[in-house]
This record gives sequence, C-alpha cells and structure tokens, in this order.
Amino acid sequence: MNRTLGIILIIIGLFGLAWGGFSYTTTEKVIDLGPIHATREKTHSIPLPPIAGGVLLISGIALLIAGKKT
Repeated sequence: MNRTLGIILIIIGLFGLAWGGFSYTTTEKVIDLGPIHATREKTHSIPLPPIAGGVLLISGIALLIAGKKT
C-alpha cells in the first residue's frame, strides 16, 4: 500500500513541478429560447505550486524508502 501511494505521490509531484497545474474546459448554456441555443466554453485552471510538487515528490520518495526498510 505504501509503495503504491509513494509512486502516485511521485508522479503527481513530477507533474506539478513540470507543468505547474492543469486545466479543463466545460460547456455551459447561455441562451435557450425555443429554436435558438447559445453555449460558451469556459476554461478552468487548477494551479499546483512548485513547492507543493516538491513536497509531494519528497513524500513519495520517503514512502518508498520506508516501505523497503520494513
């Protein structure tokens, strides 16, 4: 369990250090008047600070090392 969690934390930490977060797009309805429909796409960003990425990376490595000792 610790090994799997450690690997997941390392992957998320590397992703956070390399890209700084991720974004996704949603579509929302603006107007719906009978046969007239209008939608717009809205982009949402979820930032992941480099410090958080580093902490996750170090935590994942610590879990992997602790798992090998037991």
